[in-house]
Amino acid sequence: MDMKKWFKEEAKFGMMIHFGLYSLLAGEYKGRRTDNLGEWIQKTFKIPCSEYSELAKAFNPIYFDAEEWARVAKEAGMNYMVVTSKHHEGFCLFDSEYDDFNCVKGSPFGRDIIAECAAACKKYGLKLGIYYSQELDWHEPNGGGYVRTSQLNTSKPHWTNDWDFPDDDAKDFDQYFRAKALPQVRELLTKYGDLCLMWFDLPSVITKEQSTELRQLVKSIQPECLINSRIGNGLEDYGSCGDNQIVNNYHENLAESPITLNDTWGFKYFDDNWKSADRVIEIKEALNKNGVNCLLNVGPDHLGRLPLPAVQILKEVGEKLR
Repeated sequence: MDMKKWFKEEAKFGMMIHFGLYSLLAGEYKGRRTDNLGEWIQKTFKIPCSEYSELAKAFNPIYFDAEEWARVAKEAGMNYMVVTSKHHEGFCLFDSEYDDFNCVKGSPFGRDIIAECAAACKKYGLKLGIYYSQELDWHEPNGGGYVRTSQLNTSKPHWTNDWDFPDDDAKDFDQYFRAKALPQVRELLTKYGDLCLMWFDLPSVITKEQSTELRQLVKSIQPECLINSRIGNGLEDYGSCGDNQIVNNYHENLAESPITLNDTWGFKYFDDNWKSADRVIEIKEALNKNGVNCLLNVGPDHLGRLPLPAVQILKEVGEKLR
């Protein structure tokens, strides 16, 4: 299949899933609520890795049902799903030979969430995309983000783990990149069937040579798999708009805008600022009119459940679209 043609003409509307250890904290840590995004709670409160890693022992989402996720997406009129295989916390939702800090080897859950999502997407006729944080990894001493600059249009953030590993000058991103990021991306490309896209995030210290090597890896295994612009260094197949960006008069060939259904990506139990079904459709149609796909995010809770308000909104979206 010509994936670029599919992405341009058919994709239109997809579901993004942010799920990880941050889902257990649900936006609250030691009596404090985060004003930041739910999935950034480790950095927001500078939670030591020795403590944060203990959350893996409690990661047991017994109500996780990949088919339910896929069914909700399909009934909402969505055509693809993008799941966080590893966010900035470094915990993987798949079985990896390169790091036991994952939901199969390192948690009581013991199941491969990405494998189950791949099977569910196939059953419901959805294409699967995988999010992988190729640079930030707060679990690793050499995780990136330690240069106070960015290839994104932001105010020179400092994204690295500087509470456990404060010496930025001692960090060697290439060590992490070769020991963990590249091998895990290879695993994702070889173990879970055909992927419609790899969704990378937040390039900062990654060099053009490293981005090129990452791109070549993807294309050598799955030539049709699309790569978003957050791979860094202008080596994308399509443009990722800014978070919650509703673009007008977009002239790029292929583009997608990630949109939150409330105000966060990772689950926060007190975030009830849900967009209405009418607002979701308004955003989707505005983006699609300008040739941009709408990737709408839902953050499951620590048990793996899609929040009930989100399910109800998406059901209404599907009914109205039909």
